[in-house]
Amino acid sequence: MRYLDVLRLLWGAALAAELEYRVNFVLATITSLGNLSGSLFGLFLFYRTDYTFEGWSWDEALVVLGVFTVLQGFSSTFLAPNLNGIVKHVQNGTLDFVLLKPISSQFWLSSNTLSPWGLPDLLFGGVLIGYAGSRLGIGISDYLLSAVPILFGFISLYSLWFMLGATSIWFVKIYNVTEVLRGLLEAGRYPMVAYPTAYRFFFTFVIPVAFLTTVPAEAMLGRVQLGWIVGAGVLALGLLVIARYFWGFALRFYTSASS
Repeated sequence: MRYLDVLRLLWGAALAAELEYRVNFVLATITSLGNLSGSLFGLFLFYRTDYTFEGWSWDEALVVLGVFTVLQGFSSTFLAPNLNGIVKHVQNGTLDFVLLKPISSQFWLSSNTLSPWGLPDLLFGGVLIGYAGSRLGIGISDYLLSAVPILFGFISLYSLWFMLGATSIWFVKIYNVTEVLRGLLEAGRYPMVAYPTAYRFFFTFVIPVAFLTTVPAEAMLGRVQLGWIVGAGVLALGLLVIARYFWGFALRFYTSASS
């Protein structure tokens, strides 16, 4: 309950500060619409000549794009404003003050703020999923089932991003690395079958993009094997534990600004 109270105070203050610039929300909405339109156009270029990704109809591919858009909104709202800030704390020496707080430093660094400008992506992604789902006859139970691998995807993405942020203790400026990660995640716009075999292997077992978008979409469509959901859960929990221990390991090498 103490951590929930802290979240309420932190997010309340963050929203109050961000909403002073309400025009930004309009700009963020327009940007989200533009990005989604570009993604839809790219998908349309594949399907306009009756070409289909193997085993994926147009509406089913829209579900994948919807899940990707939701994931993008989650990243913009919760991950980017917090985890990109780790670099600034290390650069400016303000990580000292974070470590002195009577609360988990990983928790504080991961959740001290949020950006409402990612909410349009969450909304548009949900609308796209609902539209495609209505055409495919997806039921409530299927949506609920897909919420499990989607949650696992959120945890996996957070853990990877946090570990990259933690490496700033050694390398300080890692903005390019996080941009590379975001660029790789763009592959999640389309089902994994859209890529050659070597790329599928890479996006499944090296950078687990498949577990972030394709597996939740297949769960929503009611055709995922249980092993993939279990695998997504093992991956998420494993990465979360590794991120926790990696942060503790990284702090051993942190030289405070006051030392």
